[in-house]
Amino acid sequence: MLLITKKSLKYLMVLFIGFYLIGCSSKSYDTSSWSSSSSSNRTFKKIPKEKIRNSKAMHRATMRSYVIAGKRYHPTLAKVDDQFKGIASWYGPNFHAKKTSNGEVYDMYAMTAAHKTLPMNTMVQVDNLENGKSIIVRINDRGPFVTGRIIDLSNKAAHKVDMVKKGTVKVKLTVLGFNAKIARTAEEKQETATVGKYYVQVGAFRRYAGAKITQSKFKMILENNYDVVIKKGYFESAAINRVWISGFRSEEEARDFKANNDLAGSMIIAE
Repeated sequence: MLLITKKSLKYLMVLFIGFYLIGCSSKSYDTSSWSSSSSSNRTFKKIPKEKIRNSKAMHRATMRSYVIAGKRYHPTLAKVDDQFKGIASWYGPNFHAKKTSNGEVYDMYAMTAAHKTLPMNTMVQVDNLENGKSIIVRINDRGPFVTGRIIDLSNKAAHKVDMVKKGTVKVKLTVLGFNAKIARTAEEKQETATVGKYYVQVGAFRRYAGAKITQSKFKMILENNYDVVIKKGYFESAAINRVWISGFRSEEEARDFKANNDLAGSMIIAE
């Protein structure tokens, strides 16, 4: 018969508690939601370089209005050289390898950014107004959804303008191009051809009233991002009222506008 004394019972309890604590200490924890302050000892899987998503379906989906925290946002078209000022923030470790709004995988080491309303794949120059540093990023996500903030930079982009430690800085944004391409400047175009004006013709009518209706429709859709004008011309001696969208700096920009707005049947006019 085994006799258990108080002393031996106490010893057994100490052993039991010791083994229990060892078992708990070996338990693994999910650190995917840890804050960036604890990320110094973490490793991040490399994101394979993927093709930029730039389909018509993607643009249609991401240009629809959407609601975040009870507030509705309305993505809008923009023009090259449009400028905006506000506060920039950045996002990184907690979003690395997760899906962005245009269906790509967020890579915090890529030169990308999030914007609430600009079209996906818009190329934007970001000037840090506090230290003069400047970068170019591609919009592939939506955000930041904080009042006053106009852009969320990737971790790498934030390092480039030296704002990681501070967290937020005052910036100026300048639209440089669309569909992941930077539009050529006037100086660059003069090297190869005479600079001209480009239009997208979206309608042609014998009756001025028909042209006026189409002009009003496009003015409402474009919300002053481009001009919509009526040009009178002639076809087989008959007067024709043509509706043109103007404000394109290059034929390439006009082609991109057609592709992104399902205007395959429209014509590009150069003057």
